Amino acid sequence: MDSEFDVVVVGGGAAGLWTALCAAEGGARVCLISRTPLSQSASYWAQGGLAASVEPGDSPARHAADTIAAGRGLCRPSAVEVLVDEAPAAVHDLRERGVAFDLDDDGELALGLEGGHTRRRIVHSGGSQTGHEITSKLAAMVDAEERIEVRERTSALAVWSDAQRCHGLVTESGTIASAATVLATGGAAALWRRTTNPWGAIGAGPVMAAAAGADLADLEFCQFHPTALALPGTPFDGLLITEAVRGEGATLLDASGRRFTDELAPRDAVTAAILDRLEADGTADVKLDLRDLDPARFPNVFSSLAEAGLEPGAEPVPVAPAAHYMMGGIAVDIDGRSSLPGLYAVGECSCSGLHGANRLASNSLSECFVFGRRAAAAALEEPAPAPPSRPSSWRFGPPTEETREAVWRLAGPLRDADRLYELTGDPYPLAAAIATCALERRESRGGHLRTDFPGTDHELDRVHIVLGPEGETRRCSWA
Repeated sequence: MDSEFDVVVVGGGAAGLWTALCAAEGGARVCLISRTPLSQSASYWAQGGLAASVEPGDSPARHAADTIAAGRGLCRPSAVEVLVDEAPAAVHDLRERGVAFDLDDDGELALGLEGGHTRRRIVHSGGSQTGHEITSKLAAMVDAEERIEVRERTSALAVWSDAQRCHGLVTESGTIASAATVLATGGAAALWRRTTNPWGAIGAGPVMAAAAGADLADLEFCQFHPTALALPGTPFDGLLITEAVRGEGATLLDASGRRFTDELAPRDAVTAAILDRLEADGTADVKLDLRDLDPARFPNVFSSLAEAGLEPGAEPVPVAPAAHYMMGGIAVDIDGRSSLPGLYAVGECSCSGLHGANRLASNSLSECFVFGRRAAAAALEEPAPAPPSRPSSWRFGPPTEETREAVWRLAGPLRDADRLYELTGDPYPLAAAIATCALERRESRGGHLRTDFPGTDHELDRVHIVLGPEGETRRCSWA
């Protein structure tokens, strides 16, 4: 082996940075692997905030009820309980470490409202620059922590495993042995051609985990963000326009200029309403009206739209759904443990069942901190493995543009069995796995809309589709 650590973390976003920091502060020798410089992670560009019940009139119980309602009968109760109970402490911890969140005139947290929430509970920084604030501060903390060795511009190629236990990681610069390996590689929404995500969000973590012998779950559920900029043929197509603008009064208009939906419904409902309107009007987009908003409240949104040649203060801007967030990923328990001993996952590459069939807005950043800390604590208890076997010859390879086109065409916002069967033959393992899980769920629920099964089958409430490493599926109900 080339090096040895107590814990190796893959991913330089919020989940990876926080997990590495917590593990090091617990006494572990940590190696943090990041394919890009820390300042270029997907988390760095995150516009959303952290959802936490910190308002006096709010409560974890209210937050849990909103999460479960948005999750459409599929949320894992224990994961929801952990998130809502521990999110307020995570916000407090970040503030104590110097993360600057927006404050109101009284010096209290300025809480935003987003779709699916019944209370103001979204903690933001710079209006819609929360990712920039958090990841830049966390990166500085990680850099200052002597127990963490950061290896930027280094790609993970495989999980080091003998199919019985994870022994560490294979990277392009050598092997790293570790008692615990934590994947925090981000999501897979860039597998869809039209996406709000950076290109690197291609599901590398789940692909490597499955190849090593770990279970995946809920891959049929991708959340399509309803308000992605619609400018086909330009670099701005798919640009995310944060949910928070609708929480402050932005409205959605059809081709005749009429408001047609409740903008603060959960994302799956707003997306479905837009798809219905596009079909009825025969148009490729609807309009998002930002004219009543103060540009100073969302400076990066307005500046990005101006850069795209639009004038959001003068006229509504075109939007349409785009792939945004994967609810599915590496199947884990509420401490981040996968089915493969020694392997953990946190953040969007994981699937604890927290989000169910449809993620409640801004629960994902809270998830990074709540479950990242828990995974770090569990990783510290991982016993040192026996001398590892030689790594297998398998190495991760990225998808082609043909795969991205196929996933959008065959497993986009609307699906049917014929198209999903076609996708099961795709050479990229995760594309085929998404189709396999989607075929198993013969209903419409949350981010999974089947035109051949348009109704919800309540016999599948709380039922998760788990995909084994050999491609076999089974149904599980997680407590």
